[in-house]
Amino acid sequence: MKKSTFIIKALLVFLISAITVIGVSYLKVILTVPGEMVLIEGEEYSYDIDSLFPISIKADTQGMLKINGKSVERPYNHIGISKPVSLSSDKGGSLKLNLRFFGIIPVKTINVDVVSNKSLVACGNTIGVKIKLDGILVIGISSVISDGQKILPVRNSGIKPGNMIIGINGREIGSIDDLVDEIEESGGNPLKIRYRSGDEVQEATVTPVKSSEDGKYHIGLWVRDSTAGIGTLTFYDADTGKFGALGHGITDIDTGTLMSVKSGEILESDILGVKMSRSGVPGELKGVFSEGRQLGTIESNTEVGIYGKLEKHAMQRMKGKMYPVGVRANIKEGPAVILSNIDGKKTEEYDIVIQKVSRQNLNGSKGMIIKITDERLLSTTGGIVQGMSGSPVIQDGKIVGAVTHVLVNDPTRGYGIFIETMLMNASQNLSAGNEMVK
Repeated sequence: MKKSTFIIKALLVFLISAITVIGVSYLKVILTVPGEMVLIEGEEYSYDIDSLFPISIKADTQGMLKINGKSVERPYNHIGISKPVSLSSDKGGSLKLNLRFFGIIPVKTINVDVVSNKSLVACGNTIGVKIKLDGILVIGISSVISDGQKILPVRNSGIKPGNMIIGINGREIGSIDDLVDEIEESGGNPLKIRYRSGDEVQEATVTPVKSSEDGKYHIGLWVRDSTAGIGTLTFYDADTGKFGALGHGITDIDTGTLMSVKSGEILESDILGVKMSRSGVPGELKGVFSEGRQLGTIESNTEVGIYGKLEKHAMQRMKGKMYPVGVRANIKEGPAVILSNIDGKKTEEYDIVIQKVSRQNLNGSKGMIIKITDERLLSTTGGIVQGMSGSPVIQDGKIVGAVTHVLVNDPTRGYGIFIETMLMNASQNLSAGNEMVK
């Protein structure tokens, strides 16, 4: 009896220990192996997979990826314990890697994108950005005074700030003027309003109310159909003219909504002055731009930047320097430079330090933390200011990212986006002509 009890206890201890060891190894792989990888065609990258057990790797696409120099043709490639894994590819595209312990226990799925080995023109030029929204953005709701009463026409309609009005009574609405005309012509009769709420299109019935203040019909909405500002051009492809800028999306200042673009343009800008950043108060580049000095058209506004195509004259004017692309695996914590045009005249290099690099995921527009160390820039701007978003980050002769955000409490520091993130999200725009990605 005692012997049986001892054996049972020993087995329990063994099982608990085994589960603990497997769990620890599982967590180590989950936390240390990135969920997303970007490779440059023809280049080899080494990744440490710190595991206590042998790991098997399976690719969902055969013949595209090489693991430790061998093409993935078999269902699984086996690697040893705690050994670096080298990955390379000669073909552009996307695939998934499935990691398993002993070829049985699922551990992690890695999304891999392979981009072509091509150089980009790094810019750093300040630009004016002007976009026309694909609809009418609701930014606020208010009451209408009619016969001494406060009436809220959109009450219970479901329409709220952040929604995008796209049609009334079956007619598409493209501007605020169109919206005002439809409301006034209603004569107070109910309107069927089509609007987007996130990815869904919905319809609501709203009855306009005649205002006692101006004698016109209103539905109690504050709206916006366009926006404009100053930013920085990050790069362009010298073969196709396709560009990327800002490194973050253009969002509405009132609702935080990412603006859907119907049409847009980037323009030459003149910097009139700099409002310095200080702790708690971000600074800004103060500038103007002219309607007659168009540099290119905007085709999309995404969470990680704006993308489009430059005019030929703009490419000739902003020749810049070509840099090969450096992906996250190339980036080291340490010295780097940014390219920025803070006086509106000349783009210059300014010293920075890359303090932290996200190794787990690409993290959108906040993939790395940078610190401005250049005394010239600090004495002029106090650090990162609004308008510098999109300034290219250069390290070891490669374009590796762009400045995106300032840390409000310490404007000498901020976030940067990986250039690979911009390229992946620009793939639809950059696929024309010489293909850059996928």
